[in-house]
Amino acid sequence: MNANQANQQTIERMIGARPILKTIAQASEVIPALRERRLLHAGPPIEWDRMSGPLRGAVIGATLFEGWATDAEAAEELASSGAIDFEPCHHHGAVGPMAGVTSPSMAVYVIENQTHGNLAFSNLNEGYGKVLRYGAYAPEVLDKLRWMNDEMGPIVKVAIEAAGGLDIRALLAEALHMGDEGHNRNKAGSLLFAKLLAPYIAESSADAATRRKVVEFLGDNALSVLNPVMAACKAMADAGHGVEGSTLVTAMARNGTDFGIRVSGLGTDWFTAPAGIPEGLYFSGFSAADANPDIGDSTITETAGIGAFAMAAAPAIVQFVSGKPQDALDATLEMYEITFGEHSHFTIPPLDFRGSPTGIDIRRVVELGITPRVNTGIAHREAGVGQVGAGLVRPPIEIFEQALLAYAERYDLG
Repeated sequence: MNANQANQQTIERMIGARPILKTIAQASEVIPALRERRLLHAGPPIEWDRMSGPLRGAVIGATLFEGWATDAEAAEELASSGAIDFEPCHHHGAVGPMAGVTSPSMAVYVIENQTHGNLAFSNLNEGYGKVLRYGAYAPEVLDKLRWMNDEMGPIVKVAIEAAGGLDIRALLAEALHMGDEGHNRNKAGSLLFAKLLAPYIAESSADAATRRKVVEFLGDNALSVLNPVMAACKAMADAGHGVEGSTLVTAMARNGTDFGIRVSGLGTDWFTAPAGIPEGLYFSGFSAADANPDIGDSTITETAGIGAFAMAAAPAIVQFVSGKPQDALDATLEMYEITFGEHSHFTIPPLDFRGSPTGIDIRRVVELGITPRVNTGIAHREAGVGQVGAGLVRPPIEIFEQALLAYAERYDLG
């Protein structure tokens, strides 16, 4: 099978995947690796010594959340001592936005790809402000996480199961027609998510005040659907991974230090280079000098054909990441140049319902010198400060060159 045939198989598996949100579970119950003193993080592998401020802060917060330490100083000492194992979310079917830190006791969404049977997971979205994913670990951050775990999580779990699961691919397709792009802009998708769950939350056995608080939390958080969307995209991308001879990217991820990719036909190898600083709009009082290098697993959305690849469906996003509506159209049109196919379920109204560009081909990236576009939030370089802006970033072209050289060596094309 030549590369184009392998790529056709890969993209058919990715597009044919049907990710259904099945339930919420404790992470250690569905991710066996988390039954030990271990934390998962966003991006390719990294150890404590090379971790950025936001990732270190999230590790400290998760350590406190688990009760492995009683204060931040003790948590940092434990993390730096080697007593905690760190592994990428991607190694265990999981993804997480920004720092992406997931610990054994945390609640996670469980996605099942009903076409191919693989599972994917993501933690729950905390909303805006001081949150763990940006490295905050103040008492109020941990209190919110505990409320999400102990009160919101069980109610949403019951609602998801009572609904018979939620078809995230169908939700995404509708949200794209309502002005979302599925990564930085999820306003429509989050409202659809809350609307689908609300009737079942209303019927739950929780008291009225708690039910109302949960519905308000989901409805007020414009990112509430991001985490199940990321898990759905992970399930879709994983369905296309491991196809012998394929040159299509099945993971893009950043840990705040490195930007890495994995390729379908190159097994479990990561190809990495230093992550860049996003270009975009900064909140009042902040500038590029405050920014951490790009971080998070949310680039799994672009990998699956949405996010910046579907910007033409979401022209209003340019108000958030800087630019003009034409820039959104141009971004999507450019991504057709480096992708192998078009998504039959994710269509873009301003482009006459053309399918979104899907299946990043490392050959085309290197040949044309065009790297994927990514929509992203910008984290402060210090732990706990939080989001300082939003913008656009591109992965370094070196990682695609590395991957193509590895492909040529593996398949004896030299």
